[in-house]
Amino acid sequence: MRDVPARARLLGLAGLLPQIAAAFAAWFGPEEWRLVASTGAAFYAALILSFLGGTWWGLAATAPAAERRAALGWMWVAAVLPSLVALACLAPLALGWRWPEPSLVMLGSALLVALAVDAWAAAIAPQWWMQLRVPLSVGLGTLTLLTAFA
Repeated sequence: MRDVPARARLLGLAGLLPQIAAAFAAWFGPEEWRLVASTGAAFYAALILSFLGGTWWGLAATAPAAERRAALGWMWVAAVLPSLVALACLAPLALGWRWPEPSLVMLGSALLVALAVDAWAAAIAPQWWMQLRVPLSVGLGTLTLLTAFA
């Protein structure tokens, strides 16, 4: 990550702290913390997944016009999907279904799968894009999955 601007690297890595805390609380905290930690982890993963879709939207919007029309038409759709997935993963809470473990598994998996879109977006992203995205997505996705299995 040495080519990543210091501020982006620092803030990106700091973004893992809430999920580290949630995973730690779910695994090692008292039993009564588990639901709170898992719920917080699900909401945080959903927020970050939606944020990631917003970054893809921004990349698509700022791409040169020829690329927006041709190769990147799919990116507009990809940019909306994370928010829809996040909403679907949080819906069980409102419906009273088994929650949050299945939602955490779906969210953690979605964060890992999002790396494929990140890789496609690398053509129009800053040169250091994947150096930042890989550790952040793998980190947050893995922490989310670990919390699911606490």
